[in-house]
This record gives sequence, structure tokens and C-alpha cells, in this order.
Amino acid sequence: MHISLGVNGQPVEADVEPRLLLVHYLRDLLRLTGTQIGCDTTTCGACTVLLDGMAVKSCGLFSVQAAGREITTVEGLAPHGHLNPVQEGFKECFALQCGFCTPGMVLASIALLTSNPDPTEDEIRWALSGNICRCTGYANIVRAVQWAADKMRATGPAPTGMGAILAANAAPGPSQGGSHGAQGAHGGRDGA
Repeated sequence: MHISLGVNGQPVEADVEPRLLLVHYLRDLLRLTGTQIGCDTTTCGACTVLLDGMAVKSCGLFSVQAAGREITTVEGLAPHGHLNPVQEGFKECFALQCGFCTPGMVLASIALLTSNPDPTEDEIRWALSGNICRCTGYANIVRAVQWAADKMRATGPAPTGMGAILAANAAPGPSQGGSHGAQGAHGGRDGA
């Protein structure tokens, strides 16, 4: 069966057997080996990828089910060499040891932070409950997601379009001095 889909922002096409699992399509045909095979039963989460932004276990989907959709694997997170904030968080918080579960954990964390930019510890643990780590004990993974959430909220996306125009007009320019402009806090009147 012929399928077309997007993988890490690139269009791909292939003829596949209808029974080919998405994990095998990614690993064996596209050579994207960051998607791990851990259990083949959707239990461990090592094969987690983003399907149209939602975390899914690729060992439980046929590749034909992804036709016409966008897949993001761990290889697609740092296309220009700049780590995604979640990847940075895992590095900064020592949230990995052997690294086998890390791609799935990172992608599940990104899906969480996309839908909930300020999750509680319980929400993080719940979102990652379908991903098993046999090394870290999860504390540093939770810290890494919190670190990434903080960074993402602090840096936020730059406004575009009308938002950029409004932001530029709301902020005082460098020639206006302080936050009250050249006339001061009271519109140029002294005293009152």
C-alpha cells in the first residue's frame, strides 16, 4: 500500500505492507533509530512519537494509520543543533542514565507541555505514567519537565503579525527614557 506522510517536517512516501508497524517503518525504512523498541505491547513507551502533536506509542499503530499525518521523532527536535527545552531540561537535571527511555520520555513531555504549559508534579507524573524508566527513579525526569516548563514560559514565543505590532507600540523606545516616557509620571506636570 502506498502512503504519504510528514516525518520531522519532511514529506515522505513509501510502499508498505498494511501490517507494518509505525515503529518498524521509522526504524527500518527511514533509519530513525531514536524511536526504540522495548516491548511491542504499548506498555513501556520507549517507542513514543508525536502524531500530529499527540504522544502515541508507535508499536501500537500501523504505518498506514499515519498516512496523511505528521510524525515527530526525537531526531526532529533539534534540526539546527539547538536542543528543545525539554531536551535541555533532561541534560540540566541529569534526567537520564542509560538513555533507552529518553526519546519517548522527551516526546511525551513535549506533548504534555504543549497542552499544559504549567503542569503540577502530579500532572507530569500522570502524563509520563505510560513511559517506563528502569534507571532514574523518575524524580529527575519530573524536575527536567518542570525546568523545561519554566524555561518555555519565561522565553515564550515572540509575537508575530498584529501581536508584534502591538507589543512594539506598547513598549517605550530607547529615546523615551524610563517607563514613563520623556514627560514623567504625571504627564509633564510638576508636583501633583
